[in-house]
Amino acid sequence: MQKSIIRYLSMATMSAAKENPKLIFAPAGTNTNPQADQYTKGSLTRAQLAASPFTQFHTWFTQARSSSVHQPETVCLSTAHLPSGRVSSRYVYLKELDAGGFVIYSNWLHSRKAEDVRSNPRASLAFWWQEVERQVRVEGRVERLTMEETKRYYDLRARGSRIGAWASEQSRVLLPAGGEDGHSEEDDGRAVLEKRVRDLEERFDEKDEIPVPEFWGGLRVVPDMVEFWQGRESRLHDRFRYSRIAERDTEGERQGEGEWKIERLSP
Repeated sequence: MQKSIIRYLSMATMSAAKENPKLIFAPAGTNTNPQADQYTKGSLTRAQLAASPFTQFHTWFTQARSSSVHQPETVCLSTAHLPSGRVSSRYVYLKELDAGGFVIYSNWLHSRKAEDVRSNPRASLAFWWQEVERQVRVEGRVERLTMEETKRYYDLRARGSRIGAWASEQSRVLLPAGGEDGHSEEDDGRAVLEKRVRDLEERFDEKDEIPVPEFWGGLRVVPDMVEFWQGRESRLHDRFRYSRIAERDTEGERQGEGEWKIERLSP
C-alpha cells in the first residue's frame, strides 16, 4: 500500500513538472499577483552623503538599529578560491567597524572561507535591511587582525561560544561513530561534536579565562568600493558608489590610500 502511494505521488509530481517545469516562478512576497513589492520608504541624494563611506555606513547602521531592523549586523560574506574561481557565500555577523574597515570573526584554519582567502585575499560583504529598504555592498582586500585585537572581542563572548570556537573544525565533515555507513537516528555525526564540547568543558572547568584558539580570529575587509542602495518605486533605485582613489607621488607611483570618489549608478 505504501509503495503504491509513493508511486502515485511520484507520477503526480512528474506530471506537474511537465505542465510547469519551474518550481518557483515570479514570486512576489505575500502578493497574490506576480508583481513585486514597491519600495516607498525613502530616497537618497548626493547631498545627503558623507565624504567617507565609513561615516555614511555608521549613520545608516545607527538608523537601521533605531528603525528596529532585525540584527542589522547580519551580513553576507562572499569569497572566491583561486585558481578555480569558485565562489562561496555565508551569513556572518559584523562585529567591528574602524578606520581600517569591516571586521568579522571566524575559524581561519578549517573553514571554506579560510581556504578561499589563503588563495585570494579579497572578499565582498552585502547587508540587506528590509525594514528601511536599504542595501550596502562592500568590496576589498582582507587582512587578519592581531591576536591582541582578537582577544579583546573573544573575551566578551559567552563561555559556550568560546568553547564552541575550540570544538568546531568548521566546515569539516562530521561522521558518526560507525563511519560513513554508520548513520542512525541516534548518531548522524553530531555526537562527535558534542563529545568535543564535553571534553573541552572538562579541560577548562573552573577556569574563567579561556584562551583564544590560534586558528580563530578576526578578519578585516579593507574596502576599495562601498555602495549604498536605497529602494525606490518601479525599480528606479538610488545607488551611490564610493571608490577609493590611491594617492600617487610625482612619478606616478602609488603611495597609499587617498580620498573617495562618489558616483551615482544606474539602478
